[in-house]
This record gives sequence, C-alpha cells and structure tokens, in this order.
Amino acid sequence: MRRLLVLVIWMGCLGMAFGQSSAFGVKGGLTVGIQQWNNIDQDPLFKYHGILFIESYDEEENLSSVFAQVGYHIKGSALRNTRFNLQNGNIYSLPTKEFQFRNISLTLGAKKKFQLGAGSARHYYLIGIRGDYTVNTNLSDYEDANQVFFSFLRSDNWVQKFTYGVTAGGGMEFPFSDYVGGVLEFTVNPDLSRQYRQPPLTVTDPYNFPNTRNLGERLINNITLEVTLGIRFLRVVEYID
Repeated sequence: MRRLLVLVIWMGCLGMAFGQSSAFGVKGGLTVGIQQWNNIDQDPLFKYHGILFIESYDEEENLSSVFAQVGYHIKGSALRNTRFNLQNGNIYSLPTKEFQFRNISLTLGAKKKFQLGAGSARHYYLIGIRGDYTVNTNLSDYEDANQVFFSFLRSDNWVQKFTYGVTAGGGMEFPFSDYVGGVLEFTVNPDLSRQYRQPPLTVTDPYNFPNTRNLGERLINNITLEVTLGIRFLRVVEYID
C-alpha cells in the first residue's frame, strides 16, 4: 500500500512539474532477458513488464517531448537442455532453470517524433537514462542445491540491489480519438553496472561429484529487449483570458 501511495504521489508531482499539456498512460508487454555471465552462454528468459508513463505534449506540432516512466521488469536468463552423463552411462537432462531479477525501473528521457501520414499519428525515436532497484529474485529456489554444492548456482548473497543503464528504441503513436491513443514500442535496455558480483570460490562439482571445481569471479550484466503495447491519454490545458 505504501509503495502504491508513493507511486501515485510521484505521478502527481510529475504532472504538476510539466505544468502545461501532457500525455500519460500505461503500457506493457514482452521482455526478453539476456545476461552476460563472463564467458558462459545463457539462454534468453521470456517474461513481461508493465510501465506507467507521463510526457510533455505540444499541441501545435507534437514533434518532440521529454518523458518519465516507472515500471516493473523481470530480467534475467535461463539454462535449457542441460545434459550430463551418469556413472552408468545414461544421459540425464536437467529441467529448465530460470534466474529472475524482479526490478523496479525509473527512466528519464526524450523523444524525437516524425509525422506519419496526414493525421496526428507519429513515429519516434527515444533515448533515456535508467535506474533500477531489485525488489527480489527467485535465486532462493536453488538454495538447497547451493547448500550441497556450495554456491555452484547463483545466490542472493551477491545480488547488487541498485543498477543503472540506458534505454533506446523507437515506436509509433496512433490516435483512437482526440484524447485517447495507442502506443507500440520496441526498446533495447542494456545495464551499465553489474546486477551480480560473486568473488572467486571453490565449490563441489555437481557434474563430477565429489570432486571440486574452482569458480572465477562471476560478473553478470543485464540486457533486455522489450516489445510494448499501451494506451495513451492527453491532458490538454487551455487558458481562457
């Protein structure tokens, strides 16, 4: 409840800060999470995101704007089709493992818009700076395995709660009526800081038990690709003499 109240106050303050006419709305869609785990190949994680946004609006031309948005994004990666040989020669396939980092993101940026046809539709490019806070992860799901193999898998102990990065992409704005429209958007969102930092460790090798294996420092960065669909409302301020 407290988080919701803070969010409502934040959106209200942004509306007052813009002062003039503005656009606001909600959007969401598919998130494809990609992580760099040193030199280890990871599979994409397919999840979702949801965003509340507000931006400036120029009634005359609507060819540029500044925006702010706050969203919930599930980032991370997965391990699929992992196989190893048992001592009897049989091959065992492990179930898919997902490594989820559930983040709240605040993004501030700008759009450059171009007229699309003769009406009020626009296509645009955007760029912004972003700060993330990791609310929680699903790494505790692997804690039992980590107790046996001494953190062979990832652990919450090494998660970096605060990260930052950039957002870049483009999209389209298309009207439904004078004050309501739709948004279709594609963005690339690389982090510039580490989501996970684990020092070198000696662990039990789960693929060659009970031998051990030396693990180097683990440094993980997030990259997400997002396809977003949303609804956009116009708040038009008219001054009467």
